[in-house]
Amino acid sequence: MSRTYFGTDGIRGVVGTPPITPDFILRLAHSVGRVLKQHEARPSVLIGKDTRISGYMLESALESGFNSAGVDVVLLGPLPTPGVAYLTRSQRASLGVVISASHNGFEDNGIKFFSAQGSKLSDAWEQEVETKLEQAPMWADSASLGKTRRLDDAAGRYIEFCKSTFASELSLKGLKIVVDSAHGAAYNIAPKVFHELGAEVIAIGCQPDGMNINHGVGATHPQALVQAVALHRADYGVALDGDADRLQLVDAQGRLYNGDELLYLMVDARLSSGQSVPGAVGTVMSNMGVELALQARGVQFVRAKVGDRHVLEALQQHQWLLGGEGSGHLLMLDKHSTGDGLISALQVLQACVRSGKTMAELLASVALFPQTLLNVRLKPGQDWQASAGLAAATQAVQAELAGQGRLLIRASGTEPLVRVMVEARDAAQAQDWAQRIARTIGVAA
Repeated sequence: MSRTYFGTDGIRGVVGTPPITPDFILRLAHSVGRVLKQHEARPSVLIGKDTRISGYMLESALESGFNSAGVDVVLLGPLPTPGVAYLTRSQRASLGVVISASHNGFEDNGIKFFSAQGSKLSDAWEQEVETKLEQAPMWADSASLGKTRRLDDAAGRYIEFCKSTFASELSLKGLKIVVDSAHGAAYNIAPKVFHELGAEVIAIGCQPDGMNINHGVGATHPQALVQAVALHRADYGVALDGDADRLQLVDAQGRLYNGDELLYLMVDARLSSGQSVPGAVGTVMSNMGVELALQARGVQFVRAKVGDRHVLEALQQHQWLLGGEGSGHLLMLDKHSTGDGLISALQVLQACVRSGKTMAELLASVALFPQTLLNVRLKPGQDWQASAGLAAATQAVQAELAGQGRLLIRASGTEPLVRVMVEARDAAQAQDWAQRIARTIGVAA
């Protein structure tokens, strides 16, 4: 079913431009409230947000929209996306709402929803909300209006939840850790989590002003973390994005580890402790070197479409626990119902502390394949899939790769681009083959 407003992760856009306007957000909350009222006499929703200045405006609009439909609201204040998911479940709320545009700049914002179980909602649910948006509102009378209250200790509850996922017999004492919260939702939470587990914490990216979220810091700009680790001679660096569901890690030597490597490390930690890990889920972009390393350990590897939502669906289908993306979205379904940058970092650090090894030592058997990714801009109306030249070049490259690499060609979901990715043991070959494919489509952007 096609949807007008919902994308792959809620509704997102530029603030002040439809649909990220207060009037639409009020209507959205009212429509969601009407959907909830179909199944529950007195629903309650939790609302959390990141640190964007527009969060105040959108929070007020959501509150009014829900109250006008007869839905009670609990305001959480600034809180990571996975924190909202956790509290939605623990507070037995009907729905969790997050005001965030994740790793985007402050000019953008968005709304995403979590079910009562703290998981993403279905396409069918989103379609039902869009249907209600097309209908006239049904304002509740005065006696039926929803009420609003604030959960003052929301951050403290989430901090304790994060700490509970770290082995009680271990600590981070003796470690110096740089924590970069991207001036985002975890600015007042992430440093406390690591400090309370015993680490010496150097905090950067923890001074939000409403407009500096993700600006030059955080998981999407890890160079700031690399520099801070070197400056402070830290043992590790942890970088989150604006809503703290994405993670990047740096070691004492300044090496940056991506989500593919961290997924392998988490699988390895469980295998080393005697746990069974029948399989793990990555995406079509996951590095083949990690796939081969997992298979060598007897762990089946399945690729989902790009997006943590698709990774979650594949995990649920196979009844597995561990999955993730190279971008740093990692899932451990026995720890949390959604991706959580803080909990993922704790799982990796726990593996290092327990084994007495560094990340580099734990990943010594993993040889990443060089990847070349080219974006090719399409002409208006261009049917790139019908190109005979592309078909011939694709066949030739796949024959040359012969199981020792991968070719992936996919259209962008948001821009008139085709993304060409070639992965091979030799970096020069990967570059050459990617350019060969790209030339049959157009000019690299």
